[in-house]
Amino acid sequence: MEVKQNNDDKHGSFEAFIDGKRAGMMTYTWAGEERFIIDHTEVEEAYNGKGVGKEMLLAAVDFARKNEKKIIPLCPFAKASFQKSEELQDVLVN
Repeated sequence: MEVKQNNDDKHGSFEAFIDGKRAGMMTYTWAGEERFIIDHTEVEEAYNGKGVGKEMLLAAVDFARKNEKKIIPLCPFAKASFQKSEELQDVLVN
């Protein structure tokens, strides 16, 4: 699985690809310069249960850590994932 990031001044996304086909997308909106809001996660039906959402979330966490950013998880999937995984919570907005 490959995850690619697209980013501009206001919005961005992480897109997951499996065998060259888009498997899912996680979108975010910048909330100032230091944090971004994960607002939507979708996985194509054919790829449900294959960990696509988790891989995109891990890419977002990796991006946040490398760039000293914080994440506000508004999307239900992202919010639940952060609540389940203590090791990801260092990038959450306090």
